[in-house]
Amino acid sequence: MNLAGERAVVVAFVLNGLLAGGNAVGIRFSNRELDPLWGAGLRFSLAAALLLALMAALRLEMPRGRALAGAVAFGSLNFGAAFGFGYYAFVELHAGFGQILLSLVPLLTLLLAVAWRQERLSMAALAGTLLALAGVALMSRAPLRESVSLLSLLAVLGGALCFAQAAVLVRRLPPIHPVTMNAVGMAAGAALLVAGSALAGESHALPRGAETWAAISYLVVVGSIAVFLLYLFVLRHWAASRAAYVFVVIPFVTVLLSAWLDDEPVGWGLVMGGLLVLAGVYVGALRRARDATLATADAPGPSRA
Repeated sequence: MNLAGERAVVVAFVLNGLLAGGNAVGIRFSNRELDPLWGAGLRFSLAAALLLALMAALRLEMPRGRALAGAVAFGSLNFGAAFGFGYYAFVELHAGFGQILLSLVPLLTLLLAVAWRQERLSMAALAGTLLALAGVALMSRAPLRESVSLLSLLAVLGGALCFAQAAVLVRRLPPIHPVTMNAVGMAAGAALLVAGSALAGESHALPRGAETWAAISYLVVVGSIAVFLLYLFVLRHWAASRAAYVFVVIPFVTVLLSAWLDDEPVGWGLVMGGLLVLAGVYVGALRRARDATLATADAPGPSRA
């Protein structure tokens, strides 16, 4: 790749982190008027409609059989369960605090891959897990003293676990075009969220406030479509392990935006605990993936004799 191409990828990576950093803040604003499951269901219903239209424009075929079942299962976990937990958690938790916990996804993905015997447990993964747990414990002290529900804390961790399990599941599925995977997945997740909202007795009124519409528009067009397309562009030119560093960039953006737009208190507990979590993710998952990628790149190619 030439210098101009590498700069374009770096710009896309940075822009992806900046835009994704606003998602948790947008959810907080959406939750102020809409019930959480309904707000999530509305978001992904609109996003799925846009992606299905993109599928039609690109003339992509709808998956069938095992591929379709896999896309539905992926969407149920990645968009239905994970965001159901996340939207519920962000009713009480501030966006920055919650986003730092969600940065555990790469580390949880690695641990679940070990549980599913897709990978082996390493000392780096164990050390990273202990660092991250120490960070979560440190971060949790201040919010729990302010009577934040323990259920909210568990919900955001449950969401991170669902994101991680969805990533492990994808490795077992037949290959599907990313636009198709997300279109079908978001549609399945939206159906699950709306059904859950109905069972919970939530109100299904459309937003009335301009602030709520602005938040949903951001979450649909930017947070669910633009961020996805930017990430695809980065993945086309960088290894997945390198692109995964966006999980470390996003929390810093979210904390700054949340402190500015949502008056989130940024104390030493959040800062030091957050740094421990991010350090654990780096040591346990990202650094390991980077080293594996470099080793593969440095290895001699197959003989052509």
